[in-house]
Amino acid sequence: MTLPKGMVNAAYRDTGIDRYQGNPLIEALPPILDRKQLRDGLSSNIEIRPTDIYLDGQTRIHVISQLLDSFFQPLSRHIELESKISIMLRQGYVGRNLATGELNAHIQNGYERVMQGNLGVFRFDHVESTAKSLAFIGCSGSGKTSSLNRILATYPQLIYHEKYNFTQIVFLKIDCPHDGSLKSLCHNFFREIDAILATNYVRRYVEKRHSVETLIAVMAHIANTHAIGLLVIDEIQHLSVKHSGGAERMLNFFVTLVNEISVPVVMVGTPKARPIFELDLRSARRGAGFGSILWEPLNKPSADQEISRTEWGAFTDRLWKYQWLTKASIEISQDVRDTWYELSQGIMDIVIKLFVLSQIRAVVTGIERITPTLMKKVYQDELKPIHPMIEALSSGDIERIAQYSDLTIPEVDKKIIELSNLLQSKQENINAAVKYRGNEQAIRLHNMLVDMGYESSLLEPLINRAFEEHSGLAVRDLMPLILNWYQNKESGASVSVKPKKKTIKKNEWHTLESRDLRFLFSQSANEEYFQESLKKENIILDAEHWVDQMR
Repeated sequence: MTLPKGMVNAAYRDTGIDRYQGNPLIEALPPILDRKQLRDGLSSNIEIRPTDIYLDGQTRIHVISQLLDSFFQPLSRHIELESKISIMLRQGYVGRNLATGELNAHIQNGYERVMQGNLGVFRFDHVESTAKSLAFIGCSGSGKTSSLNRILATYPQLIYHEKYNFTQIVFLKIDCPHDGSLKSLCHNFFREIDAILATNYVRRYVEKRHSVETLIAVMAHIANTHAIGLLVIDEIQHLSVKHSGGAERMLNFFVTLVNEISVPVVMVGTPKARPIFELDLRSARRGAGFGSILWEPLNKPSADQEISRTEWGAFTDRLWKYQWLTKASIEISQDVRDTWYELSQGIMDIVIKLFVLSQIRAVVTGIERITPTLMKKVYQDELKPIHPMIEALSSGDIERIAQYSDLTIPEVDKKIIELSNLLQSKQENINAAVKYRGNEQAIRLHNMLVDMGYESSLLEPLINRAFEEHSGLAVRDLMPLILNWYQNKESGASVSVKPKKKTIKKNEWHTLESRDLRFLFSQSANEEYFQESLKKENIILDAEHWVDQMR
């Protein structure tokens, strides 16, 4: 039998836990992973070949951009989240055993609720609910959604039990609608079920004018009919108390799912969703909950902490390895790490995007390494929308931070395309700028000759010769002179070209080696910073430090 995409045949295995024994819905799940297996399973698998740093700029931009979607570094917070989801998923099935008829009792109760339009009715009163709820809160960019997707990807979404002719939905993830209503949330549920099972619930229920109560009853019935193991509701902050009929009605919706329908629910949102969660915590039904997880940005290590043993250190050390720059340093300098934190405040999405954009800028400008100065330039030019949020986080003012917890982090795809197009469309200009050492008239003359069809390797030496021998002439006077030389050169006539002197202008100093004095000067805001850079590189003697040691 050929199974639909995303579906696997049930393969039952002993879980080693008495409470889970004899439950096909649990025994068909992948084995419970230990910490090492989990870290290996969640870690990104990005191939980096030493020769890739010598690829052309356009190709390297594509290679660097893969970090946006593919990089993932498991941290202790991910282990905690996976552990809670693993427990919720399996324990939610304890009261819905496919082999003993317990699931059928839930399904029958759901049918009664749909038929009578009352969420409180039931036919079998002995049905046990073992489901729990989890509130998962974090500011925008903290990695909530990407982490959940990684963890859920370790499970098959659909399992077919041939022995019972039953299809199990292990997890279902839906987004809250932007209009903030419970009715639209139910509609999203039906659409997602139709998308994975090719059913027609949208036509049967969404296109008809059912009340919210009826839709919730149907939604709950479907959740048990397909044995949904975990329902993940993302962007919960979009739910509107006004559009949903009041906070109590919203709370009843989630409590009904968990307590009466036995479907574990993970509610994901930003701190703006806290009123919903706090109402749940204050209610008498808080026993149905499995607690909450609050993801704050990565903390900056204190001076007495070993960097490599902190989440910030582990995350940045791993990310730093993925560089495709010809002059990249192996280790992260403390200056770079401090600047990186200052500009991202530990928000993982911004940490990655700042790193990716800095690499691409390093390729386009020719600096070929990441420096604090480069990162600051990228932050100022490419990440302006997040400046208020970063400044609020940096201030530590709780009220200011709360204002920006929902701030959307800009997509960098457009920025990457812009930089890529710049590199492609202006490549000749960039090459010309290097060839003519920033001489704008020479670059202009080169572009004019190329537009006239004289694109050739002969142009560079001839244009340089013209400016060296006839520096006082205007571009319009140099043009016929160069064309005459060009035609003589192509016809085979002898044209003497003076050897070029290897000089590097000040505006090219940023492309030199990292310990070159000119490079260090190009990265310094003023003479004081330049002297500090020289001391850090042990190029000049720190007299004050030396005198203190001699005392």
